[in-house]
Amino acid sequence: MADFTKVSRAQLFSFRGIVCALFICITVMAYGAESVKDVQLERRVNAVASELRCLVCQNQSLADSNADLAVDLKNQIREKMRDGASEADIVAYMVARYGDFVLYRPPVKLTTVLLWGGPFVLMVLGLLLLVRRLRERGRGAAEAPLTQADHARAAALLAGTEAQGEAATGGKR
Repeated sequence: MADFTKVSRAQLFSFRGIVCALFICITVMAYGAESVKDVQLERRVNAVASELRCLVCQNQSLADSNADLAVDLKNQIREKMRDGASEADIVAYMVARYGDFVLYRPPVKLTTVLLWGGPFVLMVLGLLLLVRRLRERGRGAAEAPLTQADHARAAALLAGTEAQGEAATGGKR
């Protein structure tokens, strides 16, 4: 029978170190086997989530958002993928539940024509308003007749006497 009472501190620390290293190795190996599956699943989840709009943020995809609803929806996507649903099935489920708004690139159809054509219509209307205003401004400047005072001032400027006239009147008109 071995006498364990005479174990030195160095041996005890090295034994503890070996046991800790063994536990770490076992943990890493167990996590490593699952992480390969999880990495592939997470890639698929992020691919689908990047195609869907966050309903809270509205300017971010589900993949980019940290909102509570976005996290819940990503978890739903993950669970549906674990259950064997395809990406198309998940997108169809989300569209059925939340409408085309949930898609980052909604399809062109009757209900989304304004969404796709609206910016172009607004741009054309803005350009038409700009052209109309510029034409009105151009006509307004050309139609205003010169008064007698304006004619006299122009003649004085051409003759070079405007500066003399202002000096005589103190710059007042």
